[in-house]
Amino acid sequence: MITNTLITENQNILCKLHYRNISEQANLPALNKLFSELESASILGANSSITEAGRYSYWAAQPKEIFEFKSGQSNPFDKLQKILSKYQLDKDSTPLLPENIFCGGWIGFFSYELNRYIEKIPVTTTDDLTMPLIRLCFYDSVIAYDHREKHFWLFALDIQGDVEGPEQKLDALEELISKSQKITIPPSVSESSEHADFSKIQCNMNKEYYMYTFEKIIKYIFDGDVYQINFSRRFEYEFNADAIELFNWQNQHNPSPYSAYIDSSDLKIVSASPEMFITIDNGIISTKPIKGTRPRIENSDIDYASQLLHNEKEQAELNMIIDLERNDVAKICVPGTRKVTQSRTIETYPTVYHAVATVSGQLRENISFCDILKAMFPGGSITGAPKIRSMEIIDETEPTARGVYTGSIGFIGLNGNTSFNIAIRTIIIKNNKAYFQSGGGIVADSQPESEWEETIIKAKALLAGIKNITKVL
Repeated sequence: MITNTLITENQNILCKLHYRNISEQANLPALNKLFSELESASILGANSSITEAGRYSYWAAQPKEIFEFKSGQSNPFDKLQKILSKYQLDKDSTPLLPENIFCGGWIGFFSYELNRYIEKIPVTTTDDLTMPLIRLCFYDSVIAYDHREKHFWLFALDIQGDVEGPEQKLDALEELISKSQKITIPPSVSESSEHADFSKIQCNMNKEYYMYTFEKIIKYIFDGDVYQINFSRRFEYEFNADAIELFNWQNQHNPSPYSAYIDSSDLKIVSASPEMFITIDNGIISTKPIKGTRPRIENSDIDYASQLLHNEKEQAELNMIIDLERNDVAKICVPGTRKVTQSRTIETYPTVYHAVATVSGQLRENISFCDILKAMFPGGSITGAPKIRSMEIIDETEPTARGVYTGSIGFIGLNGNTSFNIAIRTIIIKNNKAYFQSGGGIVADSQPESEWEETIIKAKALLAGIKNITKVL
């Protein structure tokens, strides 16, 4: 075991960053369970699919500070910038740490409706879940697991005035890892929901409303208002289980590179997102939109990957979003550095194929995280194009506020490393109910019946885990 100390200082608070590198067998489901029993736990990743996306999974709980901004309040970005500036690593320090790693700082989410503080979007939806628009927890101790090297990093900030010293914090983290080795979490069973009775599941719109609104969106497209709209509907079902069990189920049967578990006081979030919103590393910002999905079925007579690769409609949809993201990135990057670093590519996931692309650029000096949010949030792949008009139409046509769905979940590290997902395939658990939303991009030649069926297919993928964990369908 190696223990090192890195000295840091904040304008307001004197800090030291302590870390340990330990080699222990990883029992990720058990570690998830242990952290879920602690106050305001946040878990990012915790499955092997993160290896290529970000390499590290993270566990944190019992935050030093919680920042929330709610609908109806004012000046979110001034308040956010102030709180993000409170803790900073000394720029003169030279941490001997791996690149891209999160060593402490803020973990949390931004709800989709934060867009109303960026653009003048009308408020016509019903906000029945009343989720915070911003919720970030400051964690002064974090466990990171390196999926490539198969070992743990433990981090603890020594903050002036703390009762508990950094070595005590590191000891507590190490004890949690040791405890996890003694816990057996039996593997869950993958159970299909193909025959689930959707009549037992409430939805924020019926088929008549969906078809009427679909035609309304098509008219907007033909009138030249937009090229595409991401239109979604929300499902609701009784949930009588532990949310961490659902998170473990998703990580076992639907491992996703940007998965997340967030305990946010009166609600919990379980995300199985495959999509990256932004990653920032060494001043380079990247975004990786997904547009186009096909099922991955072993021994199928249909080559779904090839079908997706050559589909002209899907190609056009992603190209629209690439252009949108290039424009967003250009607002905050050095001229001439914006580029498509990965053109349209088909990526393979456990149950699906996705068409993705990556747009990157060099951030300009003195660009703050709030500047980045105002330029890029929410991600274009879940709004449509052009973005502002698309968001206006979404608010007009969807009955309920999206909340964290199609918002973002992730971290803002004190060392500058940042990573957020786009919160698709995300379940909100509140008052013993599970809320999950699905949708798709509607363009001029979209067919209403196929789009309606696509929302059901996507919803069933989330319903499978709920069905297995609750055992009530």
